[in-house]
Parts: sequence; structure tokens; C-alpha cells
Amino acid sequence: MARINLLPWREERRRQQKQEFFAMLAAGAVAGVLVVLLVSWQMNQRMDYQNARNRYLQNEIKKLDQQIKEIKSLEETRAKLLARKAVIEELQASRSQMVHLFDALVRTIPEGVRLSSIKQQGQILTLDGLAQSNARVSAYMRSLDNNPWFDTPDLMVIKAVEKDKKEKEKSFGLEASYKYQFTLKVPLHREEDEQESVDEQPAKGKKGGGK
Repeated sequence: MARINLLPWREERRRQQKQEFFAMLAAGAVAGVLVVLLVSWQMNQRMDYQNARNRYLQNEIKKLDQQIKEIKSLEETRAKLLARKAVIEELQASRSQMVHLFDALVRTIPEGVRLSSIKQQGQILTLDGLAQSNARVSAYMRSLDNNPWFDTPDLMVIKAVEKDKKEKEKSFGLEASYKYQFTLKVPLHREEDEQESVDEQPAKGKKGGGK
């Protein structure tokens, strides 16, 4: 019976199995490295994309901040223009009032009274003046009260004129007959529009009659 030696074949098979194992191990290691590189590349791509979005958002936020500043500046300019417009409208509304006011002041001053200063603060007039007697001051107050442009005046101060003031009047060629110095607070009456409408009605009537 013939004998066959199987040892070389078995050793060869073991050697091949070891080579295959190491080859599979190397392939697995290469595959692992490739997977890690691929995942790392994808993460880097996502991070770059997110960073690009963040930069875009930051640029847009800066643009919006600049627009907000411009809007605030425009609002401040608008507020200033509205304030100026209100002042102009108030001046236009009070322009005719000042004409009537000075005319009323001239008409209400009685004989024996003269004004030295006129000050206005809001709707209050402060009148400083000289009078020959207390009765003259009372007459002046009644005249102001009866005028439709003024409300009831308030007498703040009335006192005898100082001696040096009389001497100063003489130096200006004025009669030293003004014995009392007074200060009045006079509220303005808020019915200018009604007064103007009353003044306009006769004018319209005349036009109608002419036709």
C-alpha cells in the first residue's frame, strides 16, 4: 500500500490562510481608514457650509443694523420736521392774534396810564406801567376785562413811584404826575377764531347785497 505525505499540503494551506487573514485585515484597516476620511470630509464640508451660512447671516444682520440706524435717523429727522411744522403753524395761527392783541392794548389804555413793558409767557401777558392814581389802574383793569381779547386781569403789584424814578421822568421831559407803579397779569382769551368768523360774516353779507 502506497503512503502519501500530507504535511507539505497542510503547511501550504495554513500559510495561505494566514495570508488571506492578513490580507482581509489589511483590507479592513484600509476600509476603516477610508470610512474615517470620508466621514471627516463630510463633516468638514458641513462645517464649511454652516460657516458660510453663519457669515451670510452675520452680513445680513449688519445690513439690517445699518438699515435700522438709517430708519432711526429718518424718524428723528421726521420728528424734528414735525416739530418745526407745528411751530410754523402756531406762528401762522398767532400772527393775526398779535395784530389784534396790540390793537386791543392800544385801545384799552385809558388817559393817565402808560405801559413801560409788555411780556408774554404762553397765554399770560405781564403788563408793567405807571398810573396817576389807583382809580386809573382800576379803570384800566375794567377796560381790559371788557375787551373780548382778554380775560379778567389780576393786579399783582401797585406801589408808589420812587423819587429817583420821578426825577428820571423829568429828565425825559415827562410830567411827574405818575404816582403809582403797577404790574398786571392778563390772561388771553381763546376765541380768536370766533371773532374772525364774526368779522367775516358782515363782509359776506355786503358781497351778497352788492349782487
